[in-house]
Formats: sequence, structure tokens, C-alpha cells
Amino acid sequence: MALEEDAPPPKRRRLEPLLLDSLGIEELRAYIGELNDEIARVERDIDRKSSHRSAADAFFKKP
Repeated sequence: MALEEDAPPPKRRRLEPLLLDSLGIEELRAYIGELNDEIARVERDIDRKSSHRSAADAFFKKP
């Protein structure tokens, strides 16, 4: 029987889910816009980091 100490730590949520019940349609659309903006920001950072990684891989590539 595994001990609790052996269990992997639970994944931390980056964003807490918003309670949607009290929001109107326009507020929900605005929320989607905010989420889309955050997704775009993260994707730009992924692209930037991928470019850096590619440049480093090319620099250290063995001939």
C-alpha cells in the first residue's frame, strides 16, 4: 500500500475557474476575450522560447 508521501503532488491550477452562474452574456463574452488574450500572450512566449531553443541547438550542433 503506497504512502501519501509517495503520491505525486497535485497539479496547481494556473487560473481559478470563474463562477459563471452570475454572469450575463456580455460579461461571458468579455471573459472569453480576456482568456483569448491570455492564450495569445502564452503562445507568443512559446514561440519566443522555441526560437531561442532552435538558435541554441543550431549553435551547439555537432558538425
